[in-house]
Amino acid sequence: MNLKDEFIKYFVSKGHVQIPSAPLIPENDPSVLFNTAGMQPLIPYLMGKEHPLGKRLCDYQKCVRLTDLDSIGDKTHHTFFEMLGNWSLGDYFKEESIAYSFEFLTKVLKLPVNKLAVTVFKGDGDIPKDVVSESVWKSLGIPSERIAYLGVEDNFWIAGDTGPCGGDTEIFYFRSDDEVPKVFDPKDERWVEIWNNVFMEFNKDSEGKITELPQKNVDTGMGLERVVAVLEGKTDNYETSIWKEIIEVIEKISGKAYKGNEESMRIIADHVRTAVFISADYAGIKPSNTDQGYILRRLIRRAIRHAKKLDIDTNSDFLEQIALEVIKKYENYYDEIKNNKDIVLEVLRNENIKFNRTLSKGLKEFEKLVKHIDGNMIDKDNAFKLYDTYGFPIELTEELAREKGLMVDTLGFKEKFKAHQELSRTASAGKFKGGLASTGEKETKYHTATHLLNAALKRVVGRDVHQKGSNITEERMRFDFSCDHKLTDQEKRKVEDLVNEWILDDLEVNVETLPKKEAIESGAEAMFIDKYGDIVTVYTIGDVSREVCGGPHVKTTGELGHFKIIKEEASSAGVRRIKAILE
Repeated sequence: MNLKDEFIKYFVSKGHVQIPSAPLIPENDPSVLFNTAGMQPLIPYLMGKEHPLGKRLCDYQKCVRLTDLDSIGDKTHHTFFEMLGNWSLGDYFKEESIAYSFEFLTKVLKLPVNKLAVTVFKGDGDIPKDVVSESVWKSLGIPSERIAYLGVEDNFWIAGDTGPCGGDTEIFYFRSDDEVPKVFDPKDERWVEIWNNVFMEFNKDSEGKITELPQKNVDTGMGLERVVAVLEGKTDNYETSIWKEIIEVIEKISGKAYKGNEESMRIIADHVRTAVFISADYAGIKPSNTDQGYILRRLIRRAIRHAKKLDIDTNSDFLEQIALEVIKKYENYYDEIKNNKDIVLEVLRNENIKFNRTLSKGLKEFEKLVKHIDGNMIDKDNAFKLYDTYGFPIELTEELAREKGLMVDTLGFKEKFKAHQELSRTASAGKFKGGLASTGEKETKYHTATHLLNAALKRVVGRDVHQKGSNITEERMRFDFSCDHKLTDQEKRKVEDLVNEWILDDLEVNVETLPKKEAIESGAEAMFIDKYGDIVTVYTIGDVSREVCGGPHVKTTGELGHFKIIKEEASSAGVRRIKAILE
């Protein structure tokens, strides 16, 4: 049984429409590096915007979360994962949502009811206890002893500090051969959460006041990897059918068995899979020292370091061999995996070459270091420099030091490493906090300005200019486009003048919903058309621009102010980048 297919089939039979997985790299949302949950791309619709495909939706969504990066190597954590979700946008609510979840788990997946337990929101201040969910669960056969009532920290959801919010009910499965306890204890780790149903029925304003929402939504999420492990009776996610062939390739390359080498094989399998998905995304992310590119580089290099632990020849094409297995597993579900296969393999190949060079430099640095060492100890600062600059794991530094009769301040290194992790975690938390950050008035203006800029570049530089990506904040817009040369001052001036001319013309911005095929035939441009569903939203600005886009946009161009290019530079091969502001 394929869980993804069964999930979609079930919810389509209940009147839901399948929507395509949103890109892993969010468009125009600088608050997050990656889509971290199935609901993230749907926030505008959960806020009340009408979805072109209706009020009942379902999908499987690609997600990357880095909050657990340091836990990768254990049995259950992953950086990339797939989230199965179904949504009601102001249609059904708690009764139907819980009934659907229960029926899918017990009738389709055939999980025994006596191994299920649930948590329900116990209420807090102005928000009452969720007696409706409690009542529905009891009517379905879940006894009181298997219902735990938890507070805001565990069973309440809000995106950011304000906005739509509500209690949730979480479903747990007893993943153990022990006798199932009569009373459910959520702290007992044998109970694993498998599904979360969030009921958005309130709104919290900036003063903390809670009011009921006119549109009550349901947002659910079920982690694919975890549920497959439950269905296949595995306590180690990496022993399931999801990972089987990928682990087998690593065993074959290394000549070693999974048993006894679990940590390194899990890290390699997880990190290569995530690297495949990041580099296959249509945003065109390449390894670098910033943002998503930094994460991609870090994952690939960590996989290489663990390959060395398994005595794999890292000058070989081992990364590409593992990646090909990942591609084979996912290409029928995600078009970008199939379409960008060559790009993925090139990214892995190039980064492997670069990192092996860096390691060689690190060995030279190590030799220099030991010549000038005072005493017989490599101090924490030098040990950390070898790790941070040259990618030396502490074990490698210790091994090399032993050969020279030296010791390493491992405790000091660990303290320094921990401080570095804390810094990274804090930075990641800031980056991953968002979700509602890109829907304000200023960002909306910049969204519309990107359409005008795209149209102006086509007129000034050439019709074959196409958008390759964009990033918007309150302060500025960043726009990547295909172009084989640096823009001249004259070209930049012409582009600026055209955009400002269209702003002064106060052109109307019209929006319509069309079948995708009809939208393309009508001349609408779309970046990465494959990612859109069968029904799309098209924004038309006068006779200047017509693009498929999720929005939001201003009503007329006169609202934008004065457009000014502040920088034009190379982004990557054949791609230029413009940074601009609205004054």
